[in-house]
Amino acid sequence: MSALWTAADVAKVTGGEAGSDWEAFGVSIDTRTLQKGDLFVALRAARDGHDFVAEALSKGAAAALVSRVPGDVENAEKLIVVRDVQEALEALGEAARSRSRAKVIAVTGSAGKTSTKEMLRTIFGAQGQCHAAEASYNNHWGVPLTLARMPCEADFAVIEIGMNHPGEIAPLSKLTRPHVALVTTVAPAHLAAFESIEGIAEEKASIFEGLEPGGTAIWNADVATAGILRNRASQGAAMSLSFGEKSKDYRFLNANIHEGMTVAQAELRGAAIVFKVGAAGAHFAMNGLAAIAASEAAGVDPALAATSLASWVPPDGRGSREVLRLDEVEDDHIELIDDAFNANPASMAASLDVLAALPRRGDGPARKIAIIGDMLELGETEAQKHADLADLQSIAELDRIHCIGPLSRHTWTALPAQQQGEWFETADEMAGQIRRFLRPGDIVLVKGSKGIAVSRIVTAIREVMRPKGERREVE
Repeated sequence: MSALWTAADVAKVTGGEAGSDWEAFGVSIDTRTLQKGDLFVALRAARDGHDFVAEALSKGAAAALVSRVPGDVENAEKLIVVRDVQEALEALGEAARSRSRAKVIAVTGSAGKTSTKEMLRTIFGAQGQCHAAEASYNNHWGVPLTLARMPCEADFAVIEIGMNHPGEIAPLSKLTRPHVALVTTVAPAHLAAFESIEGIAEEKASIFEGLEPGGTAIWNADVATAGILRNRASQGAAMSLSFGEKSKDYRFLNANIHEGMTVAQAELRGAAIVFKVGAAGAHFAMNGLAAIAASEAAGVDPALAATSLASWVPPDGRGSREVLRLDEVEDDHIELIDDAFNANPASMAASLDVLAALPRRGDGPARKIAIIGDMLELGETEAQKHADLADLQSIAELDRIHCIGPLSRHTWTALPAQQQGEWFETADEMAGQIRRFLRPGDIVLVKGSKGIAVSRIVTAIREVMRPKGERREVE
């Protein structure tokens, strides 16, 4: 395996000085996941990475990128000192992108970014070596880190780009220099930082500013702000393509939800195509169509893309499903839908639609249970948007909705009496007594914004419900 970075390379790119010769085979910012031979980057984020340099070197890091020499480091020859670590990481990302021969695809959107990224990883992985972040590294340090980790020999790279405030996406897209840029959807997320949904659309569409000459812009034709996406795409791309029910390019026709999968029909510039994704939900199928469009723009035959897409399943926290037994009796079980990573009104409605559409298991008292947490960063309309969830058509198909967090109390109060479960201030309060809310045959959805930590409820369900032995996935 060839080295990802040498001491000379890093010194040249960052303007720092290397005290010795070394080779790094990876890049790390976290000593908990650091591998021997990694270059440790001492970022200042939630904690100062300089406090962990000595630990990183003791665990076998090849070297560390720092802006000062920590007092507890003895082997200073393994340090590269730079003026600013964040800027140095960005320089590494830029250099890695410049030396790469990969087809680069950038993905953004108010929902579906990570799922679509993973779909593209699956598609491209069947065609060659595909590089993509293992987690949602989509911010000001996550994007350059993903680029800095990109092997020279990669054939494809999929870079997820997110935002919380105006002006974040364009610089990251210009650093990424994608050949294809995709906007999955525009929805009322992060409204606390934007005056309107139109402002969010403008920010998402700024991903097209970083496109390489001859690049392709792909956008959602079904959103209310499609005109903004279309106009910005025409300005920044050599080719502008849309997808969705209203699209003339990649037209979504229908989706049939089955046990553990969705089968969709679409038209690609008039030619019929049928494809499936390994998760229940029309929104997953729509993301799949976007992935097919992006992969074709990157040179992959859409029939091959559809074939590869059939093997994709959502990762934990993104709508993954599993069967957990209450005890050792095979039929005494619940089904858990883990969609706890994040939430906004659009993704919440999509997840509730999935739960509502799923068939009830067995002939017993199977129930459909939603455990939903606060949707954060919605601005002045946050109370109303939570209350509006109670008016969704899917709610009528559910047996109980339990709510977590101060904002979700507006949802809980507005729910019909027959669907109203219990309300908790925090996820930990419910997690501590989760067993009493579950019965054999239940289908349980857990969803909420990351900051409300409903993932702790998922963990509690798995700990309480799963017997010793292997985890049994939904077939």
